[in-house]
Amino acid sequence: MVSVAPSPTSAAAAPPPQLSLADLRALSVLGRGARGVVFHVVPAAAAVAATDEGAGCAAEVDPMALKAISRAAARHKGAGIAGGTGGGDGHRRIWFERDVLLALRHPLLPSLRGVVATDSVVGFAIDRCAGGDLNALRRRQAGRVFPVAAIRFYAAELVLALEHLHGLGVVYRDLKPENILIQDSGHIMLVDFDLSTTLPPTPPPPPPDTAPPPQSSSPSSPSSRARSRRNSTKVMAVFGCFSSRHTASREPSSSSSSQSPPSTSRAASSSSSSTYCSSGTRTPAKSNSFVGTEDYVAPEIVAGSGHDYAVDWWGLGVVLYEMLYGRTPFRGRSRRETFHRVLAAQPEMPGEPTPLRDLIACLLEKDPGKRIGAHGVKRHAFFRGVDWDGILDVARPPFIPTPDDVAGAVAEEALDVEKVLHEVFGSSAAVETPAPEAISDRGRDEDFSIFF
Repeated sequence: MVSVAPSPTSAAAAPPPQLSLADLRALSVLGRGARGVVFHVVPAAAAVAATDEGAGCAAEVDPMALKAISRAAARHKGAGIAGGTGGGDGHRRIWFERDVLLALRHPLLPSLRGVVATDSVVGFAIDRCAGGDLNALRRRQAGRVFPVAAIRFYAAELVLALEHLHGLGVVYRDLKPENILIQDSGHIMLVDFDLSTTLPPTPPPPPPDTAPPPQSSSPSSPSSRARSRRNSTKVMAVFGCFSSRHTASREPSSSSSSQSPPSTSRAASSSSSSTYCSSGTRTPAKSNSFVGTEDYVAPEIVAGSGHDYAVDWWGLGVVLYEMLYGRTPFRGRSRRETFHRVLAAQPEMPGEPTPLRDLIACLLEKDPGKRIGAHGVKRHAFFRGVDWDGILDVARPPFIPTPDDVAGAVAEEALDVEKVLHEVFGSSAAVETPAPEAISDRGRDEDFSIFF
């Protein structure tokens, strides 16, 4: 992993490609956020060619998701976004998100395809993910919960995505199922960076002799690791590289500055005696912004005590809990009650003790200084047997969109992007009073995915 300066702006070596609304055809609205609307768009020339040649050519149209932001809404909704104080901050957040997208080079994170800028609209185009978001996918599962093998797959990919972001100095701060999309390949894509911030990267992990010894069941010799790597590429079945028969545990790479080594082992309540619920090495710099989404916000954000990368590991714990139980762990009847539970209540985890439940408990540690970090997560018993180098090569993820989902439909009449944004935001932007904080209490029964 290549480290860069803490600010993603410094990583933007070249300006993003410029797109014109005239060169894009907006086919449908995919979602709506606080300041913008997300459209399914394709290059106009390709859409016309596909329409002329018949529906069978629709799959050849290159689909994108365009997050179109109203400049007026950005001015009037600037206060409270990541601790901002006025309209100027709303525009600052737009360019911050652009710079983050420009800095990303990872298969589980979006790439900026281009930027649209008019007098009334700013837009970012990324690849469209035909599989929808993780929350919508969960609702299609039996009992609205995921099987453990699927949780392990998606959790491992989230660990890799967060680790990469932290290595770039980016704190994500809004991890939730609606921001976790399913690519056409079945692998995830973590999107929506308008609540992110930057901090100095965390210090590198200590020398190996200060870390706990590897689990006795995990061969650590180079030859055994090489055999595990070769074996994982041969397994084409669903969840192949997560089979319990593969006991070789990959040691985390030391190239990421986000890794936080275990300091002491905790006697877990589960049967996983080798689990480490450890404090991580934290950066001395902290952010004091009051941001996030209500059900997923970390206690140190609610308390206003300053926060760092540890908030993302808390968010992962909430997401894993929701995947396992079909609900978030601290949801109250009001925002006040939810925040009180985040600060004081322990998550209820009915069922037999398992490595997954133990990992969730380690992630939902109230004290960020004791919360497990990337290094401890990768070494946790729940991921025993995972080949971290082979995750991105898994050919059969738990869910792969159908060809029809990937192709989509080519609308006969294109939507007017500026008109849609004016209808949504134009009449209310000038009179709407901005919220005093950026904590969202968006309903759990609605789909608020920004890129779906």
